[in-house]
Amino acid sequence: MQSDKSSIVSTLPKRILGKSGLEVSALGLGCMGLSFGYGPATGKQEAIKLLQAAFDSGITFFDTAEAYGPYDNEILLGEALAPYRNKVVIATKFGFKEGKPALGLDSSPSNIKAVAEAALKRLKTDHIDLFYQHRVDPSVPIEEVAGAIQELMGEGKILHWGLSEAGVATIRKAHAIQPVAALQSEYSLFFREPEEEIIPTLEELGIGFVPFSPLGKGFLTGAINEHTQFDPTDFRNIVPRFSEENRKANQRMVDMVKAIADAKKATPAQISLAWLLAQKPWIVPIPGTTKLHRLQENIGAVSIELTEANLEQIETSASKITIQGERYPQHLQKQVGK
Repeated sequence: MQSDKSSIVSTLPKRILGKSGLEVSALGLGCMGLSFGYGPATGKQEAIKLLQAAFDSGITFFDTAEAYGPYDNEILLGEALAPYRNKVVIATKFGFKEGKPALGLDSSPSNIKAVAEAALKRLKTDHIDLFYQHRVDPSVPIEEVAGAIQELMGEGKILHWGLSEAGVATIRKAHAIQPVAALQSEYSLFFREPEEEIIPTLEELGIGFVPFSPLGKGFLTGAINEHTQFDPTDFRNIVPRFSEENRKANQRMVDMVKAIADAKKATPAQISLAWLLAQKPWIVPIPGTTKLHRLQENIGAVSIELTEANLEQIETSASKITIQGERYPQHLQKQVGK
C-alpha cells in the first residue's frame, strides 16, 4: 500500500486555471468541512494531519474562506500549511458581513480590503494566491469590486482573483476590468447546469473552473442513502435534494456510477471525479473530506482513464435520470447565478 501512495505523489498531475498561468494540482482540497457545514468541526490535530497528508500526497491547492467558522478554517490552514507555504496555492474568499452569511452580503471595497488584511494574518502569509468573491453582491457594482481587487494586486497582497456562483453577465463585466483566474461553482454529475452557459463562457474567456461539491455533497460516493441520518448541525438537513424522498429517487444516479466503477475496479467517488477531470483540461475539482482514507481514495481518481466509450455510457445513462430536488433552500438559491 505504501508504494501506491508514493506513486501518487510522483504522478499527481498539474493543471493551469484558464489563461491565468496559475498552476495547481489537478485535484484540490475543499477545506470547509473540517470546520463548518457538515456536522461538528474536526479536532485541530486531526485536521492538521489531514491537510499535511494532502500535501504529502501531491495536493498543492487548498480552498478556504473567512466564512468557514467564521475564521476558524483560515486559522487552521495558516498553521497546517505554514511549513509548505511557498509550495502551495491557497484560495480564500470575501463577501459576507463579518464573515457571517446569515448577516448578508458585503462586497464594499472597504470590506474587501479589510478581509484581505485579516485573512493574510490568519493564513500567516504575505499574499493570497486566489481571492474569490464568495457571492455576487447586487448592491455593489462588480466594476467596483474588480477595482478594489486591482488595488490589492498592485500592493502584491493578491496574486489572482475569482468569482463564486456568479452568472455569465457578471463574469464578463468582471473579466473586462481585471482578468478573472477562476470561477468556483457547484458542478458534478449531480448538478450539471453550468454546462448550459457557464462552461462555454469560461472557455471563451480563458477562465479556469473549480467545481465545489464535485461528489454531490457526498451523495455520489455511494455512502448516503434514504436512511442516512445527518448530524443536527449538518447543512444537508435543509437541502431539498437531500430530503429522504429525493435521496431515494436520486439513488439511480449513484447506481449508474457504481456500475461503471465496478467495471473499472474503482469507487463511485473516483469515477465521479475522473468524469469531471475529463470534461475540460482547465477544470480542477476540490472535493472535501475529513477522513484520510477518503483523501487517498479521491486522489486515486486522477489516475483513472475514462475512455470515450465510458464517457458516452455515462452520458447516455445520465440523460435518462432526472435529479430530484433543488440544490439549495430558497433563501440561498437567491444568491446564486447573479
